[in-house]
Amino acid sequence: MTLLAPPLCPACGAHCGEGQPLCAGCREDLRWLSGGPETVAGVPVWAPLSYAGSAPGLVRALKYRGALQLADAMAAHIAAGIPAGHGRSATLVPVPMDSGRRRRRGYNQAERLAAALGRRTGAPVADCLERTGPAGPQVGRTRENRLRALGEVRARAHVSPPPNVLLVDDVVTTGATLAACARALRAAGVRRLAAVAYARTPGR
Repeated sequence: MTLLAPPLCPACGAHCGEGQPLCAGCREDLRWLSGGPETVAGVPVWAPLSYAGSAPGLVRALKYRGALQLADAMAAHIAAGIPAGHGRSATLVPVPMDSGRRRRRGYNQAERLAAALGRRTGAPVADCLERTGPAGPQVGRTRENRLRALGEVRARAHVSPPPNVLLVDDVVTTGATLAACARALRAAGVRRLAAVAYARTPGR
């Protein structure tokens, strides 16, 4: 079947090779970041890629088009950049999604990334955050407007967050979501906090 209909690149729709998550052109257009973590909203964040080039297409495919097979490839890129031992010593906590969007979409892409990252690193995953109240899409908003649209992020009732947390999200842009999650986790007693994402906005 793949000989008649080769797999299509989720970022641009072109044909890609057997077993390849991206076409050759989009692979070349990934813009890799180097160096240590960037501090965003007071949290050190590791991300392998700049949110530019073909990376936004991958993020949108996972988030909006149900390309769940991308989670494992994206987690592989994330895992390669985490300092040795850090991913194993922390508990992975996915950034939460409001219940309305979760019902409409059927999944939380941060949870899928955290699960794939946990399989690769052996780190445990704890879904210990929730988002309540009105929330809206964050894409294209300023940081101030994102804060208004977030609703409330808090630790789940009767669930104690682990003391050492590695937050997991698909992309970090303004840092508003990261800041809200960090406040909730610190209020719940988390002592050590860092984050990973597949991509981050240049300069963050």
